[in-house]
Amino acid sequence: MSAGPAAPAPRILLVEDSETQALQLRHMLSTNGFAVDWQPTAEAALDSLNAGLPDLVISDFHLPGMNGDELSRQMRLNVRTRAIPVIMLTEARERAVERQGLESGADAYISKSAEQDLIILRIKALLRRRSSPDIEEGREAPSFSAFRRARLMVVDDSQTRRTYLQDLLNREGYEVTMVPEPAEALTLVSRPGASWDCILVYMLSPSFDGIELCRQLNAYRGLAPLPGMELPNFSIVGLGNEDGSDALGRVFAAGADDVVPMTAEPDAMRIRIRALVRRRLLQDENWRIETELRARELALERARAEAASAEARASLAGALAKANFELEQANHRLRETQAKLVQAAKMASLGELVAGIAHEINNPLAFIMAHQGTVERLLADISAKVPAELGLERPLGKARERVGAMKLGLGRIQELVLNLRRFSRLDEGGFQSVNVRESIETVLALLGHKLGTRIDVRRHYHGAPDLYCSPALLNQVVMNIIGNAADAISGTGAIDIETSSDETTYTIQISDTGPGIAADMRERVFEPFFTTKPVGSGTGLGLAIAYSVVEAHKGTITVDEGPMGGARFTVTIPRQNIE
Repeated sequence: MSAGPAAPAPRILLVEDSETQALQLRHMLSTNGFAVDWQPTAEAALDSLNAGLPDLVISDFHLPGMNGDELSRQMRLNVRTRAIPVIMLTEARERAVERQGLESGADAYISKSAEQDLIILRIKALLRRRSSPDIEEGREAPSFSAFRRARLMVVDDSQTRRTYLQDLLNREGYEVTMVPEPAEALTLVSRPGASWDCILVYMLSPSFDGIELCRQLNAYRGLAPLPGMELPNFSIVGLGNEDGSDALGRVFAAGADDVVPMTAEPDAMRIRIRALVRRRLLQDENWRIETELRARELALERARAEAASAEARASLAGALAKANFELEQANHRLRETQAKLVQAAKMASLGELVAGIAHEINNPLAFIMAHQGTVERLLADISAKVPAELGLERPLGKARERVGAMKLGLGRIQELVLNLRRFSRLDEGGFQSVNVRESIETVLALLGHKLGTRIDVRRHYHGAPDLYCSPALLNQVVMNIIGNAADAISGTGAIDIETSSDETTYTIQISDTGPGIAADMRERVFEPFFTTKPVGSGTGLGLAIAYSVVEAHKGTITVDEGPMGGARFTVTIPRQNIE
């Protein structure tokens, strides 16, 4: 059989400003099996407690800056460190210093001039009852949660000393039980449900062996009265004297946690006992807090597990909803992309077609207009040379009128070709300075067949004459809106076109006298393929492309109810520096 892992050496934090004395103490502690960390000041010691907690703290009382008593007081204020035993060191046996140190929270007071064996005995006694995983694992938390009085037992065969000690301890507020002989003390300790904080044993009694009683009491601290009950965890204090290291060694070896001389002053005795009882109560309170925290952590873990299970069930339904939403978004993006591709191809084909038609019309038009001028000049020459008696003046006049009318018609054809070329602008796809008024007038000329004489187009050009933008894209937005307005107006009506500008934006508003657009449909008019026209009368791409065009210009396009009762479209485009 292999031996189990060795227990780790107890860690001691030594707080000593003198390097020489610190070196001596570290050597003494290390040779006795302790792991020692050294800090020169109380402030540095408090900082080191944030990294890891020692099993015991040994501190000099006189330190630069914060003294040892204030270090102990600070440790007792923190729930993590308040149960760590503290031993106070000083150069001389100064009772005032001892009392000050113990009242601040120290557990023991040792003179630096004391024998090394005594110092080691006091350290081992304080470490004897520190928390052990093997013992604490099966221990239940204390049942109390509010304030309770500490319970003390005094074992002494002298009625006089018992009366003195009872009066002394009652002043501290303890519940004190006086026992004259060891058998009764062992019976009370072993009774089920017994809960003692401290047992004081008179070591110099002639009628019983105090050291043997301490040994028997210490044995009870490792045994539970009944299975499942918590282990006794009381402190054992020997009452006698501190003379002779051999006698003290036997008392500490028997299990005593401290030895208090009966010759000590009442105040000193009360302080020594108070320090032991305080440490016992702090350990129980810390154990209760840790048990409650573990219970809360278990409850939290159960709640998280239940929540995770509920979330897993809900995620099955949520996953389907999320997948449907993502599919709908993908379809929406696909429709937008398809609309843009269709429109891009449409505009490219339309631009090529318009440019080709304009080119094909422009060549014969130039030929006809050149011959028209020749015919017009010849008729003018003939009219001047033909004698009046021939009677050809009237026919020649009609011929000249017909030729003039032809010239007007050819001029309109030439203007139409020019407008077609302006609209296509295949060689002007980038951003440039555009005359807004000319662009709108070009669009109105191209839509003349829709507008005719039944729709009155009213212009209000208040904005700057030029705008830095894409000419083809801007023409398309205006054409789509005006074309839709013309289709929406049945019979006669009117369309208002208004431009305005400031230092940062350029705004174009187009209002009509049509039926308008319902409020619940205004958000959808910019969706691809959405249309209110009858089947076969439109693809529903015009306003969707207009929206994309304006968005490409980093602008906005909105629709609401206009002042004439119909729809009003507002296009706002940031004005950009030409440079």
